[in-house]
Amino acid sequence: MTKALYVATLESHSGKSLVVLGLMQLLLGKMARVGYFRPVIDDVAEGEVDNHINTVISHFDLDLKREDAFALTQSQVVDMFNDGRQGDILDTIIAKFKQLEEQYDFILVEGSDFSSDGSIIEFDLNIDIAKNLGTPVILIDNARGKSLEEFCGNLESAVNTYIQKGIEVLGVVANKVRPENTSIVHERLLTEFEDKTIPFTVPRVKNLSHPTLHEILESLEGKVLFGEENLDNQTGSFGVGAMQLHNYLTHLRDNSLVITPGDRSDIILGALQANLSDNYPAISGIVLTGGILPEPSILKLLEGFETHVPIISVQQGTFETTNSVGNIKSKIYAKSRQKITTSITLFNTHINGELLLERLKTFEPKSITPRMFQYNLLQRAKSQKKHIVLPEGEDARILEAASELSGLGIVDITLLGNQEKIEKKAMQLGIAIAHLNIIDPADSSNFESYAEIFCELRKHKGVNMDVARDTMLDVSYFGTMMVYQGHADGMVSGAVHTTQHTIRPALQFVKTKPGIKVVSSVFFMCLENRVSVFGDCAINPNPTAEQLAEIAISSAASAERFGIKAKIAMLSYSSGSSGKGEDVDKVRKATEIVKSEHPNLQIEGPIQYDAAVDPLVGKSKLPDSQVAGQASVLIFPDLNTGNNTYKAVQRETGALAIGPMLQGLNKPVNDLSRGCTVDDVFNTVIVTAIQAQES
Repeated sequence: MTKALYVATLESHSGKSLVVLGLMQLLLGKMARVGYFRPVIDDVAEGEVDNHINTVISHFDLDLKREDAFALTQSQVVDMFNDGRQGDILDTIIAKFKQLEEQYDFILVEGSDFSSDGSIIEFDLNIDIAKNLGTPVILIDNARGKSLEEFCGNLESAVNTYIQKGIEVLGVVANKVRPENTSIVHERLLTEFEDKTIPFTVPRVKNLSHPTLHEILESLEGKVLFGEENLDNQTGSFGVGAMQLHNYLTHLRDNSLVITPGDRSDIILGALQANLSDNYPAISGIVLTGGILPEPSILKLLEGFETHVPIISVQQGTFETTNSVGNIKSKIYAKSRQKITTSITLFNTHINGELLLERLKTFEPKSITPRMFQYNLLQRAKSQKKHIVLPEGEDARILEAASELSGLGIVDITLLGNQEKIEKKAMQLGIAIAHLNIIDPADSSNFESYAEIFCELRKHKGVNMDVARDTMLDVSYFGTMMVYQGHADGMVSGAVHTTQHTIRPALQFVKTKPGIKVVSSVFFMCLENRVSVFGDCAINPNPTAEQLAEIAISSAASAERFGIKAKIAMLSYSSGSSGKGEDVDKVRKATEIVKSEHPNLQIEGPIQYDAAVDPLVGKSKLPDSQVAGQASVLIFPDLNTGNNTYKAVQRETGALAIGPMLQGLNKPVNDLSRGCTVDDVFNTVIVTAIQAQES
C-alpha cells in the first residue's frame, strides 16, 4: 500500500477537517505509526501553532512535533512564487515530507485552505504537490449556495484536471449538501464519475457551522466576564434579547446564544434562570453589546451562580454584533470535542473508509516527477558517501560542480591536473577548493605502480613500461586506474575529452560485468511531470538486434535501480505489425529476444514515439498493450536517432538530461558532453556515486 494520501479542497470552508479527522481515526486503527503533514499552512502569529496541526496532533495524541508537521507558510509561498522560485517551493515541501516518511508507516497529507492572498495559485499548487509526492488524492467541495449544475460541474472539472496531470483521485466528497438533496447529488456524481473515481455525499449539519463562544470572543475582540472555562460551548441559534422577557423566553432553542445590551439585566437573569429550569432548553452563552456592563449589584448576583454560562462583553452595538456572529466561519479546534465527535461520526456514516483503504492497496504512482527523482538521487548519494575522480580538474565547470558537491558533503572529490593551474583558475572564479583533493598524475606516489599494472594488463598488446608511463600521464587513463585499483569509487569525464577518449581506458582494463557483451548508455530525461529513460544515445552507432535487446534489458535494470518502474518501448517508425523493412524487423527481433529471455519485463515493439508516451495515441494504435501510452524506458534503434532525439527533447522542452550513464562496466565510469553545464556535471557525479554503491 502507498505510504501517503493527500486530502485537497477546491475552496475555503469546504469542511475537509471532517475527512481528515475521520481518516486519521481509521488509519490509527490499522497502523502503529501514522504521521500528519501540511505542505502549506496559513500565516500564524509568532509563538502560535496552525489550528489544523494543533487539533490533529492533540486529539489523536500523535508523536509528532508541531514544527515538523508543515513545510511553508502562505506568505513564504507567495514571496517565493513572486520571486520566480516555484521550484524551491516544491523542493522544500518534498524534503520535509521525506523526513516524515522515514519515521511513519503512513502519512495523511492535508492540503492548503484557500483562505488568503495566495489562494489564486493554490489549486495548481496542490496538484503540483500531490504529483511530486506521488500520492493519490481525495477531493472535497462545499455544496452550500450552489446549484446542482454548478456544483457538479466544478467537481467534474477538478477531477478531470487531476487525472490529466497523472494523479489518481481516490474519492470525491460532496460536503455540506442539504439533507433532502443528498440522493440527487449522489446519483448525479455517480453518473459523472463512472470509471474515474468514487463519490461520497455528506449532508449539512448545523452545529458544525455554528461558532463556539471562544470563536465569537476572538472574532469580536470581546472580554470574558464569567464562564471562561466553558468558552468551547457550541452555539445553536442566536437571537437578540430586545423584547420583554416573557416574550423572549418563548424564542429560546437548544444551545441558543443570547445577544442583548449590557443594561438589560432582566434578559440576562431570565435567560440564566431558564438555563437552570427543566422546562426550558439550555443556553450556550450570553453576549452583552455596546460595551455596557451590568450594575455592580447584578454582577455580584451573577458571580453567585454555581454553573457559569459564558458571558462576554463586546464594544459593538447589538445590530453589528448580530451580523458579525452570523458571518463567523466556524472552525474545529483541539478543544472542540463535540465538533470532532460529530465530524468523525459523519465520516463513518457517509464515507466508506474501508473502501478507500482497499483502493489505496492497489495504488501505484504512474511515474516519478523530476523533482522527486532528483531529491531521491541526492539522498541516496548522501546515504553512503563515495569518492569520485574528475580528470578534467582545470575546467571551470568541473571546478564549480566539484566545489558544490564537496561542500554539500555528498561525495569526496579528487581533481586531476596541475595543482598550480587549478588553484589559479579557482581563484579567478572565486571558487573555494581547499576541501578538494588535487593530484597531478606525474607527481603522484602511485604513478609508477599504476604504470606497472597497466603494462602487465596490456602486455599482450605490446605495451612496455615506457608506453605505460606515457599512457599514465593521460588523465583519463590515470583516473580510470584509480577506479580500477579502488583508490576512487567512480570517474566522470568528457567535459573536455571525447566520449571515445573517456571510455577507452575502461573498456581496456575495467572491463564489462559477467554476462554483459555490450557497454551502453542511458539518459534520465527529466520532463515536465515524469522521468523517462532514453537509451542508447551515446555509445553504439548501429546495434544489431541482439545488441539492441541487451541495451533494453540493461536500461530496464538501470531504470528500476533508480526508482523508475520499467515499461520498455522499442522505438521504430511503425507500431505493431504494420511496418515492413530491415530496420523495423531488427526492432521486432530485438523485442522477441527480450520477451524470450526476460518474460517478466513489460515491453512493446516496434512502436512509434507518440504511441509510446501519449495515452490517447497509444490506446488507438495498440489498445491491448500494457506499455503503449505509458512507456518509461525508450530504446532507440540507432545512435543517430537516439542522440538527436534526446537533444531535441532537451532543447525544445527545457528538459533536464542527466547522463549519459554508462551501463555494463564492472565499475562506474561516466561520460559528459563537451557542451555540459555545471548542473550536468553535478548530476552525473551523483549518479556515478549511486552506481558505485552497488558495484
